[in-house]
Amino acid sequence: MSNHGYVYVLGSIRANDRRTYVGWCVDLDQRLAAHNAGRGARSTRGRAWVLLYAERYDTRSQAMSREVSLKRDRKFRATLAALLTADQASQSDGSSPAAMRLVNQAGGAATNGST
Repeated sequence: MSNHGYVYVLGSIRANDRRTYVGWCVDLDQRLAAHNAGRGARSTRGRAWVLLYAERYDTRSQAMSREVSLKRDRKFRATLAALLTADQASQSDGSSPAAMRLVNQAGGAATNGST
């Protein structure tokens, strides 16, 4: 069993309503699929979500701590939401070509994409 964790920011747009959601998980692809299938957090149901940003941590505890700080950082979340376009939000697989890079907090190199 892996001890690593990810903290992520999802984005959704509906008309002029742009929203972000911050969470943590151990499998980004599985968690995004759950949000888009209506099995994620209650506040994410009924919307199409794309991954805007993710960070990897060595422990789940570190990821949970970072989640709290990202939830409080409204300026950062607003910056990410501004990058979101209607075309990205309508993609069925939840991937976002303009997604910010995955930051690997475990000491490795940062990569592009969601994993």
